[in-house]
Amino acid sequence: MDPYSYTWLFAIGLVLAFADAFGIGSNDVANSFATSVGSRSLTFKQAVGIAVFTEFGGAVLLGAGVADTIKNKIISINQFADAPEALMLAFVCALFGSAIWVNAASHYGWPVSTTHSITGAIAGAGVAAFGINTVEWSWKGMGQIAASWFISPIVAGIFAAIIYSFTKYGIMRAKNSLKRALMTIPVYIFFTLFLCIMYIILKGGQSKTLANKVNMIAGIAAGVAGAVAIWAFIFYVPWIRRKVQDEENLRWYHVFYTPFVPVQEKDAGYAERLDNLYKEHGKAFVVKEGQQPAEGEKEGEASVVSVDKTSDVTITEEPAHATASLAKLDEKPARTYNPFVIVKNIFNDNLNRDVVSLQSQHVADIHARAVRYESKTEHLYSFTQILTASFASFAHGSNDVSNAVGPLAAIYAIWESGVLPKSSVPVPIWILVLGGIAIDFGLIFVGWRIMQKLGNNLTYHTPSRGFSMEFGAALTVISASYMQLPVSTTHCITGATVGVGLCNGNLKAVNWRMIAWCFFGWILTVPCAGVIAGCMFALLSRAPKIL
Repeated sequence: MDPYSYTWLFAIGLVLAFADAFGIGSNDVANSFATSVGSRSLTFKQAVGIAVFTEFGGAVLLGAGVADTIKNKIISINQFADAPEALMLAFVCALFGSAIWVNAASHYGWPVSTTHSITGAIAGAGVAAFGINTVEWSWKGMGQIAASWFISPIVAGIFAAIIYSFTKYGIMRAKNSLKRALMTIPVYIFFTLFLCIMYIILKGGQSKTLANKVNMIAGIAAGVAGAVAIWAFIFYVPWIRRKVQDEENLRWYHVFYTPFVPVQEKDAGYAERLDNLYKEHGKAFVVKEGQQPAEGEKEGEASVVSVDKTSDVTITEEPAHATASLAKLDEKPARTYNPFVIVKNIFNDNLNRDVVSLQSQHVADIHARAVRYESKTEHLYSFTQILTASFASFAHGSNDVSNAVGPLAAIYAIWESGVLPKSSVPVPIWILVLGGIAIDFGLIFVGWRIMQKLGNNLTYHTPSRGFSMEFGAALTVISASYMQLPVSTTHCITGATVGVGLCNGNLKAVNWRMIAWCFFGWILTVPCAGVIAGCMFALLSRAPKIL
């Protein structure tokens, strides 16, 4: 075909790639921050504030690597050798199918794999073009994708359960859990940073070229993580000890020169604020430092005793602000036709949502099965949890942005050159910027729906639990990247959440109804996106020519 032909098809591809990246932001970004928001380590607004930079930065800075336009070689582009414009149409239809499915799933709160969505959409367009035999159905193609529905969540759940069990029995249930947690902070920071650096490199845009240099990468990661752990031992641990244990009114910037900061006045009500932050997700009993559940109760069973400040076991009633939040959502603001006010209201309505409190009585009953530990000890895991979430978000932006911009880069290459591209094409920086902006917009406007589902709606979250979930999921993704196996971060974080939820010792501590809906969405992703893309390709390529 002549260069710069079918400009209208390229223009449609731009719009659909933006829509697909919007869906990635609304659905996939929750994989990184849902647990942090669910545990109240971050508010939804704070999570968005971090994610808009980490996702965009990852997409633009590390997403410039080679994007695989075929998504694991599901189809062969050589079949389009005589008609490059047909490949343009196939990728446009694939973006259409993926965007429709992912955004519909986000609207209904279904966490699905955007990678599997675009893969299924490309396969559907390929089937419509050359028949069912054009798709690679063996283990190297669709077989691995189907297997990942079962393998990756199970493996992530096992990793997360092991990590949380170590934290639970080694620290949270100790007689002096706060003191022991303070001693282990540098260790947790070391392993967290080590994993995060490995995650970014192996999961990020350059994973294919660096996967064979794991020893060198591990050495660099260990050096950086070790240096930060030493800094944490000298500055951060004394700062957090004085702030949490001694309840001094320290500021965040004091952490950089803690040994030289004089004793500050007491922060009145600090312990009470932490209790309100971490223990007002519903009704459950609380295990105080070094104490076991009351006689006759088993860990993971709801308590029925009354609130008593002197008791070892207490009940935390439903938070008053939860009802207030729900009532506030029911209020109807005055109608306005000012476009600036409308946009401002939309931003405020989304960013100020209390995602944790938006739950049903069914979810509150699930939370009642979880044991709650000392709030001060839980708070120590907030930093490592936020660190893990931020690095995972950066790596996500660098890697998964290719789900939308990869096909667009191929469309652009064909439009510009008029010939069939290679199996992989470089992605121009302006396309990466487009994808990064679309991801951020999707997170801001719709991301709260998935965060609500993957967060507190699956099981009860706290910082120690959330950290274990994120660590287990990231460890699974790193292992799969090293073995070059395609796994979904959505599947991994869901499995890790279930694994930690089961550590409560009660099957009813997990929302199996929501898990079933998630699994249902995973299975539907490939065929639904494929059918939509295939039907669109068949309609456009075989439609009667009027003129």
